[in-house]
Amino acid sequence: MSRTLFLVCYDISQPARLQKVHKKVLAYAVGGQKSVYECWLTPAERRDLHNELTALIAPEEDRVHFFQMDPRIEPLFYGKAKRHPMQPFMIV
Repeated sequence: MSRTLFLVCYDISQPARLQKVHKKVLAYAVGGQKSVYECWLTPAERRDLHNELTALIAPEEDRVHFFQMDPRIEPLFYGKAKRHPMQPFMIV
């Protein structure tokens, strides 16, 4: 099963929910900072993460975005930014 790169971004208004969402996204992330993370996800993992985050947020106050990155477009890097290699990994 192949993985696709997504940027998962969130804006959570309440600190306790923010902590839970942050922890959940970090479980899938290979890189990122603050509230924007790079996640290589299979279709099942994307569905699971979406469902888990939907259960954690308050839809009238919070926002979560999944942006699927186009693999045909070469990313631009500035400063300390670098490409995170897609290496096989396991989420336990």
